[in-house]
Amino acid sequence: MSEGFVQRSNFQKNLLAFPPYWPVEWTRQWHRRGFHVYADAAHYVREAFAITFPPRPEWVTPNTIAMDGDTMWLRDFSDPDASPEAIPVIVDVPFAGHPSTIADYADGQSLIQSLKVAGCKRLYATDWKSATRAMRNFGIDKYLQELSNAVDAVGGRAHLVGLCQGGWLSAMLAARFPEKVCSLVLAGAPIDVQAADGPVTRMGRRTPMAFYRSLVALGGGRMRGKFMLAGWKNMHPMDHYWGKYIDLYDNVNNPAYLERARQFARWYEHTVNLPGRMYLEAVGQLFKRNRLAKGQFVALGERISLKNITVPVYLLAGADDDITVKEQVFSAANLVGTPKEEIVVEEAPGGHIGLFMGAQTLKNHWSRIGRWIAAQAC
Repeated sequence: MSEGFVQRSNFQKNLLAFPPYWPVEWTRQWHRRGFHVYADAAHYVREAFAITFPPRPEWVTPNTIAMDGDTMWLRDFSDPDASPEAIPVIVDVPFAGHPSTIADYADGQSLIQSLKVAGCKRLYATDWKSATRAMRNFGIDKYLQELSNAVDAVGGRAHLVGLCQGGWLSAMLAARFPEKVCSLVLAGAPIDVQAADGPVTRMGRRTPMAFYRSLVALGGGRMRGKFMLAGWKNMHPMDHYWGKYIDLYDNVNNPAYLERARQFARWYEHTVNLPGRMYLEAVGQLFKRNRLAKGQFVALGERISLKNITVPVYLLAGADDDITVKEQVFSAANLVGTPKEEIVVEEAPGGHIGLFMGAQTLKNHWSRIGRWIAAQAC
């Protein structure tokens, strides 16, 4: 079924996205390939089912639980021979509707593995728990306190690596408790949402809070991960609702492609729920009012300023990121109190998700970041 279709024109692909055309395509395939069409069709159905209803993702790198908190498990990926005197690294994984395993996506395609190889021997990651009904009133303060507790659990000081939403939470911790942070990496993190427009920023600004409150109400006080997934998919509906099945059709006899498709579906199609209070605080205070960048955000009873951050900072953004546009990350260089010579600003090719699991970004950028962290004195 896949032979001869890799080089389809956009016109042909659009035809395949049109159900009434399918009998025509089936007839054409039958004349070209005869009985093999049936075997390939059965194979295609199995693979389409696999990427539509995949099993849950798992962490691929061996680890133990260093802390079991109300909102997260702190996973320990440290080398057995790591010096207990070494300052630990905590990867603050996004809590934005998907499982935390994006930081350890696949063997050989893992941010955790890249940092370990680069010299980060004491290494931890947040594994955020899906919000239950009992967690619905947890706010940003609760998550900030849990991250602070995680730092305490590994010795009281740490290098923080904040990915996307984990970036603004890490920046809050570094500003609120600067003595706990030795260096700060912010990757794809929306620190200053008014630095440039992006699809998520525009949606957050234009959509009334009543809409977000209604979603939380529908979720019984939680922002359901399935609602967020629908929102992400609707940013590129053709890709997610039709394109991936057309590409699967093209590559149904390509084992490497099939494994990549299954792997991505295991992570992307599974969701976690967020506490309604935390979600509404993030939308209202960070994305609508930009209070973190303006120095107006109150964290654990104290108004914080990013100028309190004076440790070395590494900023990484995707050139084609339409979730967190690069200016929203790079603007942090002018907001923190770190001397300019101790700030690294770097742009990686690709989009948002690729920042955390793209093979070339892991090889070319995260390996460099890992060496940079390992070289920081604290």
